[in-house]
Amino acid sequence: MPEHAARGSEVQSVDRAVSVLELLARQGWSGVTDVANALDMHKSTAYRMLATLKARGLVEQDAETERYRLGWGLVVLARGVMAELDVVRASRSVTERLSVETRETVTISVLAGDEVVVIDQTVASPSVLNVSWTGRHFPLHCTSDGKVWLAHLPASRRRTILAGRLRRCTENTITERARLDEQLDAIRLDGYGFSIAELEVGLVAVAAPIVSTGGSIVATLGVSGPTFRLPAESIPELGELTKRAAAEISRTLGFRRVTDERSNVRSA
Repeated sequence: MPEHAARGSEVQSVDRAVSVLELLARQGWSGVTDVANALDMHKSTAYRMLATLKARGLVEQDAETERYRLGWGLVVLARGVMAELDVVRASRSVTERLSVETRETVTISVLAGDEVVVIDQTVASPSVLNVSWTGRHFPLHCTSDGKVWLAHLPASRRRTILAGRLRRCTENTITERARLDEQLDAIRLDGYGFSIAELEVGLVAVAAPIVSTGGSIVATLGVSGPTFRLPAESIPELGELTKRAAAEISRTLGFRRVTDERSNVRSA
């Protein structure tokens, strides 16, 4: 079979598997024949699909009726999304207040592979240019949120991410490993990170870690705005303000400082 045909067959199988899950979500307990008829597929195909999904814990089968329904394995897959939704819910009042206080854009971001992705944005001031960052992925080395994640990742993973050539987004992007390491050390010490026109010309941002019950970073809280409103000398004050807001969200999520908050923060 040609390679492109094999890939097409694999994609079709994934599509059918998702259709089976969607059907069970709507109908609940269903037999092989029910699934085959509803999705217009051969009964043997429906059986193989259900057997595979059962083996992975995504569906379960009643021993007496031999009918299928969604399994608890889906709950495990959903936990990542639910964790992000919990962070957004827990942070809403804080991000709204912080946006009013700073008159800038406030975001919540999470780690997605070797990038950072914005999952929520608050723009409370009419003076803020309403550009939507939600859903956008950004590099780690040239964003305030990304630097916070890098600072707290295990050293081995951080080395892997930074091993290649760092992309220069602007003339201010830090691409020298030694300079970046110095900033990451400062982030661990100060509790917040910043970027000055490193991702986009004219854009300044600060970010601080949001920590869960066990002390793991689950998200970052960021404040961003133009350089003419956020000059370099304003960063320490804005960083402390952002750090306090992130700590408030962390307490809502159940984090409690034992001795020194910096010593308790680790990567999820």
